[in-house]
This record gives sequence, structure tokens and C-alpha cells, in this order.
Amino acid sequence: MQTAMFSYMTLERRVPADHPLRSIRILMDQAMDRLEPMFERMYSSTGRPSIAPEKLLRALLVQVLYSVSSERGLMEQLDYNLLFRWFVGLEMDDAVWDVTVFTKNRQRLIEAEISQQLLSAVLLEASERKLLSEEHFTVDGTLIQAWASSRSFHPKDDPPAPGAGSGSGGKLLLRDTTQSSTDPEARLYKKATADKAVPSYLGHVMMENRNGLAVACTASLAGTDAERTEALKLLDSTLGKVETRPEKAEEWTTTLGADTQYQASDFVQGLRDRRVAPHVSEYKNGNLGKNQLTVIERQDPRLPISQNKRKLVERIFGWSKLDRMLGRVKQRGLKKVDWLFRFVITAYNLTRMRRLIQLAEANA
Repeated sequence: MQTAMFSYMTLERRVPADHPLRSIRILMDQAMDRLEPMFERMYSSTGRPSIAPEKLLRALLVQVLYSVSSERGLMEQLDYNLLFRWFVGLEMDDAVWDVTVFTKNRQRLIEAEISQQLLSAVLLEASERKLLSEEHFTVDGTLIQAWASSRSFHPKDDPPAPGAGSGSGGKLLLRDTTQSSTDPEARLYKKATADKAVPSYLGHVMMENRNGLAVACTASLAGTDAERTEALKLLDSTLGKVETRPEKAEEWTTTLGADTQYQASDFVQGLRDRRVAPHVSEYKNGNLGKNQLTVIERQDPRLPISQNKRKLVERIFGWSKLDRMLGRVKQRGLKKVDWLFRFVITAYNLTRMRRLIQLAEANA
């Protein structure tokens, strides 16, 4: 069999005009244009040329979108997958990077917190297209299984003294006495009583209610109070100063929806202190004593709408965990898990924005 020596069809022509990656790449490139000054500061003007950060981020994005399980598998795909080459920006004859070099350059992006900057840039694109709500939000958390085994947990060499633990009243908890030899920052945790405790981190997302886009996200150490604590931090980073919001409770235009996990006095009071209407789901069937909402807050006509919109956040977690990297992260340590969590959520926003923009153009 004799093969052709030359090809007269470019990569651009091989990708269908209506392929979903085309619109995603446009959105990604527009967001990265905003990060150009940061990219310039990250790389030296002398020395051996490194992987361009734009190509590195596109490669990581296509890894998330197509659920490529490892960097080595991604390099293999880039070697022969023409769609991947086109999206990343590699020509037909360009050599694929060594997997070790790729991993080390990714570490540079982690140290510069590029995933947070990229998320902010993508949200600016969404804001310019009027896809974001500035008043109505939802917050929720999800368990992220760590890259460690339960059998890797062993007693600590220097546990805290009795009464100096992290539990209520200084009670010693499991996290105080045991630690994983594989990922020391992972904790044995379960979200439901019937579940089995597994080495975990927690991921937290704050979503706007108009179109279900994530406006803020972070990962944290697993813990009972972590969801409520991180939710208030996300709220502060998104809304800014409290003084810009009305003082009277009946005039509060900003709302935050959440499930019963957030039905706690410190969290609900934290929303009131920030002049945000608490639209937190309440306990039923005789557990009214645990509910913290006042009669006026319970009768807010916007509360059922917030609770109905709250279900959209599950789409974010489902997309991110069903067959992608957040089902069980292969990164170890909170800093790397946090970076990856933000990047995957940014990838979700890009896919969601693509559909929203297409729908808006079709209805125009």
C-alpha cells in the first residue's frame, strides 16, 4: 500500500464548521487575551523556549472536556488526534511535548493561580453578554474523593493532647489522631450517615440563578462546618462590601439559596449580617426546632423560586464528576485539588455559555 507524501487539507478544514469546540475555543481565547499581562510575567524572556501558556491551558481544557484520564494519555492523543491538535494550536508537523515537561509547566500555572484568573476572565465574558444574575445566587458543596486509600490512614506520631482536638469542646476527632501516608491533607469523611467514610476533600460552588453559571468556587479540607464557612467566603468574594446593600431587611434584593445542610444559626445570621436574604431549605416532619428562619423570611415570595433554581447547581456537580476528573482527583494536596476544581468548573462554564449564546442567537 502506497501512502500519499503530502496533504493539501489543513487542520482548519478538517474540523466541521459547527463543531462545539469551535465556539468554546473562541470563548477560551477571548478569556486568555485578558490574561496576557500575567502570562508575560510568568515566563522569562531568556533561556530555552517553554510551552506557551495559551497552548498549555487549551490542552488542559481539552483533557477535561474529553475526560482524558492522564497527562500521558493526553500527549498520546495530541500525537495523532487532529481535532485535539487544532484546538490546542499545534500544526501537523509539530512535535508533542514530553509528558514530564508538560507536568512541570502545569505546576507553574498552579503556583500562579491561573485557574482563578481564568474563571474571572470567563465570567467577564459572560457578564458582557448579560448572562449573569447580580442578585440571586445558590451555594452548595460536594465531596471530592482523594487519590488515597482508606488503608493508607495510620495513627499520628504526635496527636493532640486530650481536650485540644478540633471537635466541640476540644474533643479529639479522627482527623486529629490519624493521617494518610499517601495524601496527608485528605480526611476520612462522608456527607450522609449511611455512606462509607472515604479519603476526601470538599468542593464548594456559588452559582447565579439566571442561567446556572458558577460565579465562585473553591476546594477545602473535608469537615462538618466547611460547607457553611466556605460559602460565606465565596459570598464575600463575589458581592464585595456590605455597605453597598440596603440596611432594612425588607429591602434586601440579594438572595442566597441553599439546602438544609446550611440550616444553622451561624450561617443564617452570617447572611443577615451581610444583608442577604436567607433562602435556606427548612427541615420538615417535626424538626422545626432546627430551623433558623423567621416568619417574615419564611414568607418571602422569592424563596420558592430560589429553591426551584437551587437544583441547577447539581448539574454543575454532575457534569464535573460523572466521567471527568472530579469523580476522583489524581492530584494530591489541597492546593492542587483546589486549582483543578476551579479549572473544571471553568470548563463547565464555557460549555454552558456556548449553549446559552447559541440559544440567544437563534432567538434573535
